[in-house]
Amino acid sequence: MEIKKELWEAAEDLRYLLSRGYPRQSSLQLVGNRYNLTQDFRHLLRRGVFSAQIADGRRRKKVSAEEIKEERFSIDGYNVLITIESALKGKTILLADDGFIRDISGVSSGYRESVVTTEALMLIIDFLQIAGPAEAIFLFDSPISGSGELAARIRGMMSEKGIQGDALAVKVPERIMEKYEGIIASSDTAVIDQAERVFDLAGHLISDKIKASYIDIGRR
Repeated sequence: MEIKKELWEAAEDLRYLLSRGYPRQSSLQLVGNRYNLTQDFRHLLRRGVFSAQIADGRRRKKVSAEEIKEERFSIDGYNVLITIESALKGKTILLADDGFIRDISGVSSGYRESVVTTEALMLIIDFLQIAGPAEAIFLFDSPISGSGELAARIRGMMSEKGIQGDALAVKVPERIMEKYEGIIASSDTAVIDQAERVFDLAGHLISDKIKASYIDIGRR
């Protein structure tokens, strides 16, 4: 995606409005219209720009890879997997104001496995082997077609590598993560806001292993 200067100017304006308490949706529309932004650019702003207060609060919840050892670890399955696959496919990735790396694909409800799914899963499994959590629980949205089969596949991969935990397809993963006593792996803003400790698993693998380029929305 070719980035034009209007995006950075729009991001600054939106950040200004949000940090002064203006409503998010109307601010997004106002700024998008002022700079005549495309839908992709508007989506970048939606996924990447936040008030200073919200961004700082989320950053304080982030933990390092080293802190996962011997901890309970829950993985927001589709959120992490789709972000990693987007990077492997060369799609647009951004580093948001809150320090989390996100994609802008918007394909979660229509997700289907692709040619890079196995590679993405292996990256996650290899990471878990090294990080050494006490348990790793993958949670997938059961209403999405193929979730049960994907969870079963991951259970097999975990068993082969001796990783303790499970992979489940459940109706509302957020309800489990909300009550989970451990570290949550996700870049979903709603999940982050309700969690106490969060690890950006997709972001870690994208920057450390895949080494994909990304847009830093906070820096020109």
